[in-house]
Amino acid sequence: MPRFSVIVPAYQVQAYLHSCLESVLGQSYTDLELIAVDDGSPDRCGAIIDEFAARDDRVRPVHLERNTGLGPARNAGMERASGDYLVFLDGDDALTPHALRAIAERLERTGDPDVLVYDYARLHLDGTAVRNRLAAELREDGPAPFLLDDRPGLLDLLMVVWNKAYRRDFVEREKLRFPDGCYEDTPFTYPALLAAASLATLDRVCLHYRQRRLGNILGTPGRQHFDVFAQYDRVFAFLDARPALAHWRGPLFQRMTDHYVTVLQRADRLPPGTHREFLRRARDHHRRHRVPGPPPAGLRARGRHLVISSGSVPLWRALRLTLAASRRAGRPARAALRAARALLLRAHYAVQRLLPTRDLALFTAGDGAAPYGGDPGALETAFRMWSPRTRTAWAAPRALADTVPPETSRLTPDSLAWWTALARARYLVTDTGFGRPVRPRRGQVLLHTLDGLPLTRAGLDAARPDVDAVLADVDTWDLCLSGDAHTTLVHERGFPGRYTTLEFGRPRTDAYQRATAEDVARGRALLGVAPERTAVLYAPVPRPHPQPSLDVEELARRLGERFVLLTAVPDPGTYPPGRVIDVSRTAAPAATLCLAADVLLTDCSPLIADFAALDRPVVLWGPDRAALDAVRGLYPVQVPGAVARDTAELARLLVTGACDGPAQAELRAAFRERHCPYDDGRVAERVVRRVVLGESAGLPAVTPPAERRPAPAAAPVGTACTGPAALPAARPAAGYGLAEQH
Repeated sequence: MPRFSVIVPAYQVQAYLHSCLESVLGQSYTDLELIAVDDGSPDRCGAIIDEFAARDDRVRPVHLERNTGLGPARNAGMERASGDYLVFLDGDDALTPHALRAIAERLERTGDPDVLVYDYARLHLDGTAVRNRLAAELREDGPAPFLLDDRPGLLDLLMVVWNKAYRRDFVEREKLRFPDGCYEDTPFTYPALLAAASLATLDRVCLHYRQRRLGNILGTPGRQHFDVFAQYDRVFAFLDARPALAHWRGPLFQRMTDHYVTVLQRADRLPPGTHREFLRRARDHHRRHRVPGPPPAGLRARGRHLVISSGSVPLWRALRLTLAASRRAGRPARAALRAARALLLRAHYAVQRLLPTRDLALFTAGDGAAPYGGDPGALETAFRMWSPRTRTAWAAPRALADTVPPETSRLTPDSLAWWTALARARYLVTDTGFGRPVRPRRGQVLLHTLDGLPLTRAGLDAARPDVDAVLADVDTWDLCLSGDAHTTLVHERGFPGRYTTLEFGRPRTDAYQRATAEDVARGRALLGVAPERTAVLYAPVPRPHPQPSLDVEELARRLGERFVLLTAVPDPGTYPPGRVIDVSRTAAPAATLCLAADVLLTDCSPLIADFAALDRPVVLWGPDRAALDAVRGLYPVQVPGAVARDTAELARLLVTGACDGPAQAELRAAFRERHCPYDDGRVAERVVRRVVLGESAGLPAVTPPAERRPAPAAAPVGTACTGPAALPAARPAAGYGLAEQH
């Protein structure tokens, strides 16, 4: 007897059936049977099912002589099921990796409940997956299993059969079967939740619900949508037979009314000329199943009930036209207000540029959308320390206000104060820009910092560069801060301009030289990393598509409880809690992440230079590194770390400690000597004293490698940093300290 019987009905889904069946048979949890039902499909669905059955004996093919519909096809699969639990999957959808393993583990932890409800994500045509917006209802805190009375919010979820696992003997005991017709999930899922003596939830995306352009029966106009009335009659007949469940009539009556309005409003459901008939039948059902009591709260809900209870087509059309008109009228008004505001702010900016500059420095990171930190953050701190007469301001949205120190002003990007500062600040410091092209005026200096060590080709070195955009941005720079000779060379080639390069080091690494053991412990506590666990920071190079190939969940399973993954890849809803921590949306700066981590796992992130300053192990994920080299191109830099070619080798390197052997230590030492020559804890000081105070002599010399204080480790992972002992003379730049570049 297998643990799971996965039932997949298939009808005219030949384009998607292969990936659907592969998603089941490729699960890391293998105790399953796959019952694939060919529902008389006229395309190749039957042949595809037979091909899978021939190569894997877990596949049990079922061929129906004629097309019976989704409900009867599922019933045919249930009749042949022998597993402990039934899992339903439509032929155009797919299970996410390790979904069955997560379901099995949750079932075991909750004592094998009658029904387990898990989450899904809508898979759109562009490949993006958007998680269910009501995922909070699937929280796992609190006692489990439970009754529906304890968590009534579960009824607000999409009432479909494929986001739940059902204990087979419970389904047989309750004689649950799918009816004919459309909306067949309704009289199966509602009774299952109501009758279950034990329920549990799994806060994890286990299924990708494909949003098809064509072929979805719910998106095909026709009279099959009138089946919704018979399906709700079956639901209320189930309640009538169970007096103990009578208190659920009210919530189900509300759900029924909302469902009828949804069918009515969707343009892709009811055929032309049938809306009057649909409303009349909806009115009859509303009266038949009405529950005495006050009207629903809220204007929207009351309007829905009014339309259905009246059955009036003119009223429905009037309400629909009113809502549509208000939306259409609001859009031009809002657009006009935005345009007027933008025009006024631009005019204000132009006037402010005519006024004298102020002794003010404006800082930002990530086009004004990043938290306080990085090289701009380190320089802002140095400005306050070494040039206290220069006021400082940081541009960031209100949501990141807590990351900005109280000693500096926070300006909301695109606000009146922000435009004023942009026009009159003497110093503009950024790592990516200010969200729009800003050409410094006479009396201003724009200092551009870089995002760590450049490893992937950028600027004019990139494949198919936008030459005009690159040059337009570069022409706004006065100074560009570089960390080493490699960075200077590749940026002056990839970003040619009249700016002056300051090869002074990376200011954000100053924090590593000043850090104490308390700073490390505070950072780990902030991220939720227990002291006894080894933290692996997974930080691949950001990319839009495709996503990094590393299976984070599988790696976490292989590493075990002793490790925790801090991943910069946003959680798609599948990361196991406790084993993986999503730090992609955290306001913690990169310095906090690096100090808290024991190991860096990446393909070729600029953070490699940060970890080199800490002398902590680096492990490279080979498949993505090779892909990036093929698509974007990598600079020929000897990266200090072992390369893993698959997940098993990666786990072995981390678990055995082979990533931190003598050979890797030598690589890190050579890397620091070449690429971290000035990262001694006084980089930001040298920059401010040169740029703001105008000092060209007497700057603090680079600390000799042997005298540098090693940053405290979160675990015994390395020794002190090493590097060259002399700082070459900075390149001459007109106007240092005078802000007269323009």
